[in-house]
Formats: sequence, C-alpha cells, structure tokens
Amino acid sequence: MVTSNFFHPSIGFLMMAVVLPFLPGNRRWKWLLLIPPLAAIYAAFTNQPGDYLTMTWLGQTLKFGHVDALSSIFAQVFAIMSLAGILYALHVDDKGQHVAALLYVTGGFGCVFAGDYLTLFAFWELMSVGSTFLVMLNRTRESVLASFRYFIYHTVGGLFLLGGVLLRHKATGSFDFGPILAASAQPYDFLILAGFCVNAAVVPLHAWLPDAYPRGTVTGSVFMCAFTTKTAVYVLARAFPGWEILAIAGTVMAIFGVLYASMENNARRILSYHIVSQVGYMVAGIGVGTAITLNGASAHAYAHILYKGLLFMGAGAVLYSAGTQKLDELGGLAARLPWVMVFYMVAALSISGMPIFNGFVSKTMTIYGAAADHRTFVALGLELAAVGTFVSVGLKLPYFAFWGGKPTDWKRELKPIPFNMYLGMGLLAFMCVLQGVCPEILYRYLPYPEAVGEFQPWTAWNVLQASTLLGFAGLAFYLTRKVITPHKALNLDFDWFYRLIGRALYWLISRPAAFIDNIWTNVWNVVGLRGLMGSARSSVFFDKKIIDGVVDGSASGVKGIGVIGALLQNGKLQYYLGLMVVLALGLFAFFWYGVL
Repeated sequence: MVTSNFFHPSIGFLMMAVVLPFLPGNRRWKWLLLIPPLAAIYAAFTNQPGDYLTMTWLGQTLKFGHVDALSSIFAQVFAIMSLAGILYALHVDDKGQHVAALLYVTGGFGCVFAGDYLTLFAFWELMSVGSTFLVMLNRTRESVLASFRYFIYHTVGGLFLLGGVLLRHKATGSFDFGPILAASAQPYDFLILAGFCVNAAVVPLHAWLPDAYPRGTVTGSVFMCAFTTKTAVYVLARAFPGWEILAIAGTVMAIFGVLYASMENNARRILSYHIVSQVGYMVAGIGVGTAITLNGASAHAYAHILYKGLLFMGAGAVLYSAGTQKLDELGGLAARLPWVMVFYMVAALSISGMPIFNGFVSKTMTIYGAAADHRTFVALGLELAAVGTFVSVGLKLPYFAFWGGKPTDWKRELKPIPFNMYLGMGLLAFMCVLQGVCPEILYRYLPYPEAVGEFQPWTAWNVLQASTLLGFAGLAFYLTRKVITPHKALNLDFDWFYRLIGRALYWLISRPAAFIDNIWTNVWNVVGLRGLMGSARSSVFFDKKIIDGVVDGSASGVKGIGVIGALLQNGKLQYYLGLMVVLALGLFAFFWYGVL
C-alpha cells in the first residue's frame, strides 16, 4: 500500500462509528462526535492533489485517495456540513442515530476520494445502508415502511451500477473511474449512468426522495439532504460531463420539482421536492459540459448543501418544537420561534438566488453558462424554476409556517429547542451570507479556475435581473396567498406508476397462484382426503386389533401367572412338598425321554 501525509476523512468517522456503541452511557461521549468533522475540515483544505492509499487486492488496483480540484471542493463542503449536522444533533441520546449518520458520512467521503469503481461501489453501498437507518430510526410505522422502500430502490440502483462496472471491466479490463465520452459510450456505460441517476433523483427515478426524507428523523434528514444526491452529482461530473441527455434531464428536474413543491402541505416534503429541482441545476450544468457550467454545477452543489441543510434544520426545529410539519396546522409562530424564522429565511433567500446570499453567486453561474453556450431551452427552464423556488420555498412555506395570516399562537405548547440546534443553524447561515457577499471564497476552489473570470455575479445587470424576477414573484404570491392555501391531500407523482406496477405484479403472481391452489384443493378433496381417511381407518384397526391385542394378551398372561403364584404361596407345608414331588417327576420324565 502506498501512503503519504494524506488523511482520509472517512477514517475518523468510521472509527467513531465503531467505538461509539462501547462508550459509557453518560453524555460526555457526545463531544467526541465533533472530532471527526474537525479533522475532516483540516484534511479537506490541506490534502494535496495526487493518488494516495493505493493498494492491490485480488489483482486489482484500489485507489482510496484520489485528490484533485473536483474531489477537493466536494470534500470541503461535506466536511463543513458534517460539522454543522453533528452540532445540530448533539442533543440526541440515541447512539444508533449517531452511528448511522457517521457511517453515512463515511460513505460520502469514500465516494468523493474513490479512484476506481470497486472502491466507489463499496462506499456507495455503505451510504445506502447508513441512510436507510436514518429513516428507520424515526421508529414510526411510516418511517419503517419508507426505509424498506428506500433501501429496495437504492439496491436496484446499486445493481445497475455493479452490472455496468462488471461489464465495463470485462470489455476494457479496467476499473478506473474517469470521464466517459458520450460519442463512444457502450451499453454498460448507460447502466452506470442509470445507477448514478437513481441517487441523483433524476426524474422519473426520484420518488424515493420525497417519500423517505420527510419520514426520517429530524437530524437524520439534515444529513441525507446533503450527501446522497450531491455525491451523485460528483460522480456524474467525474464520469459523464457533456452528455446532452443530462442537460435535458436536469432542466426537467428543475421545473418538475418546483411544480410539485408548490402543491405540497408537508414542510419537509416541499423541501424534498426542491432537492430534485436544485439538483436539476447541477445535472443540467454537467450535461452542458463547458468549463463554466461545470464550475457552476460544483459551486451550486457547494451552496446547495449549505442552504438546503439549513432549510431542513429550520423545518426540523419547527417539527421538534411544535410536533407537526404540516403547513395547514402551523402559523402564528414567528414571535415564538424568532431565531428559527430568521435562520430559515436566510436559507430561503439563498435558495431563491437573492443577492447577498450564496444561491445568487452559484445558481446564476449555471444559467449564464447555458445561455453562453446557446442552450436557450436550458437557460429559460432554469430561470423559470428559480421563480417557482422563491414562491414555494422562499414565500409559501415560511408564510404559512410562521405567519399564515394568524395572530401569534400563544396557546400552542412548544417544546424548547436545544441550544446546539441553534449552533448548527447559525454556522450554516453565516456561511450562506459569507459566500454571497464574498463569492471569491467559493470561486477559488472551483475545478476549472481558467473559467472563473468568465462570470462576475456582482454586476448591475445580474443584480437587477434577479431582483426584478423575485420582486414580481413576490407580488404574485401576495395577490394569490389566500388562493394557494395548503391542503391535506397527499400528492402522487410517479409514485402512481410505481403503485400501478406493484398492483400489476401482485395480480400476475397471485392469480396463477390462486388458480393452482384451487386445482390442488379439488385434487386433495377427491384423492388426498380419501387416502387420509383410509390411512386413519387402517391405523385404528392396527391399534385396536394388533397393538391392543398384544398388550392386553401380555397383561392377561402376567395376571394369570400372578394368580397362580399367589395361590401357591399360601404358607402350608404340604402344598410345598407336593409341588416339589411334581417338579421332581417332571424333571425325571424330561431326562427319561431325552428332552434334557
């Protein structure tokens, strides 16, 4: 194995996950959870480009530490998010939740630094297992069922990936993980692409996300919103830049997610659909494939992890305190949860692309790059999605959660929010504003530095354009706020097709099985039962005539011998002498006739 001063962030998280169950039951162990993310932040900003932790196993070269500009920028934001997420979760006493989160983050860092497909697949599946438990450990019937659906879905995606990797190795003899040219792509490359697209929640492979994330634990969903889809964005940027199908799919995702988020009532389900929408920006940028759009995809992934984590923290804090995440049951909480409202609004304005916040300096880069490459459909689609994002997440969700046209709700019993949750939210809010005001803090780490100078976010035109679009969107919401009130219904999108397929498979399996069962029942009634009754009668005859006869006969014989013995043993001497004479004569007769 080749090593150096490179430190793999996964090591700290994995070691903590192994040790944590054996630590004493008091709360002092919680502060140890901060060590892995702090070490990860140091490593992410100091590791130098190169290949590290390379080893040979079964004739294959495994690269655990491939470091370049692309992996470094994702490692940096993963490290920051892991620190904020663990801060937010410090009050949780359930070690199982912490272990699941640690393993999940371990898988995320492992994927980012993987230099070959075998290593990537191992950490890919570790992420799937860890995130499944983050849903299941909410310990409700809905969360358990959602976790099984989630795991099955990601298992199928993992099988697509594994099948493509094995077929690719058979054809090329290599497991190297690098760019694939669309012009020379083979069927196995499309299998790999499908496996990646499942985790990226590309429509129509996205239904697992709005199904599972709202049902996860309050803290678990914060981790999940940051790692699964963004790890998929990373591997797509690594392997499939410039694939036109991704440009189209990303634009569809951006619009589709916004439309469904606008109809939702559940706060975390709204945010889940917006993950689909925002990841669409990144996928579209990767699909366009120019240096500026790839920079935009990376920058937007960085910004998105920060503000989406903050959005889920804000919604989770409301759920933790008020006990519900349904907008029609909330309202009038702004005065009672002021800091939650402030932190949430920082994230809401960030995701909307409002100037001063980090979404403005990342989202507009991708749109600018698409327009500069004459991808009018992509640019207009992403602009339209930006307006819908502001309406649904920036206005609708906070309005009905914190105000809703209701007076301050002093009667509702609110659970006190732990201070560590405010610390996690404060850290991410600070980062959202810092990157928005000083975009060079983000831009200096982009994977294509030569293209950074092509886009300047803080120009009069960009500020005016963004402010105008968001202003008209805000006016439209204000005029229609009483029309678009939340409703209780559960909206199905491609879930409807999945359920239809499930019912069809159930029918295909149950009907033939029922037909065979009916035939077997008739055969059994005619043949089987008669044979069984005949066997029973034979058993009864054997039991009564043979078994009972032998047993009863033996008992009678023993009884007769006992009666004779009792008669002979009467204590009279003459009887004993007579018996001796009889026995002597008998023995003499046997000897005389040669019997003995």
